[in-house]
Amino acid sequence: MSEFDAFASEYRELVDRSVRLTGESSRYFAAYKAAYIAREVAPRPGEKILDYGCGVGLLAQELKKRLDGVSVDGFDVSAESVQKLDADLRGSGKFSSNLSELDADYDVVVVANVLHHVEPNRRAEAVREAAARLGPDGKLVVFEHNPLNPLTRRAVAQCPFDEGVVLLPRKETVAHLTASNLRVVAADYIVFFPRWLAWFRPLERSLAWCPLGAQYAVVGERVAP
Repeated sequence: MSEFDAFASEYRELVDRSVRLTGESSRYFAAYKAAYIAREVAPRPGEKILDYGCGVGLLAQELKKRLDGVSVDGFDVSAESVQKLDADLRGSGKFSSNLSELDADYDVVVVANVLHHVEPNRRAEAVREAAARLGPDGKLVVFEHNPLNPLTRRAVAQCPFDEGVVLLPRKETVAHLTASNLRVVAADYIVFFPRWLAWFRPLERSLAWCPLGAQYAVVGERVAP
């Protein structure tokens, strides 16, 4: 995944270009995920979040904005991407391409649109590695593209750093969390309406069951043995 080094300097622009058919930008989708975490996971002041696969920090920035009193750290295999982080964001937490420099007792670990970049036969291992960073009662939140949505497949096909990726259905992600001894507490389809249908967006929470969302979110909770 270190091929992301080559895209670090223009990552935001490339994502914006690939999702322009939605009428939104990369910032909208990062804010959407942060809002989902705030609502469905509800981290409390003093708790710690790890953005596992933080890239250039789009989601981490939105988490800091939305969650008062919560610390946000980040990990990414792309050292170049970590170097592109906003200086204020980097100064507020620990961000590294070396996992040994980060903690192992996070209250929430977020893996946002990362697993489809991992070879299918290594995805279970990747989920285990992320889950290993959870503290007692911690929660792992995975966001992924929904391969059942044709607009999602089109956006992925137009994104240079998504070339050759294999999207994973929700049931595969659920299986990986279960195999990592996490109890799945939510498995929601999300992001249903483009900007020109924005007046329908208040309905999205009631459509979490519908497999037409552009993405999905799966939340797994670590339980005591």
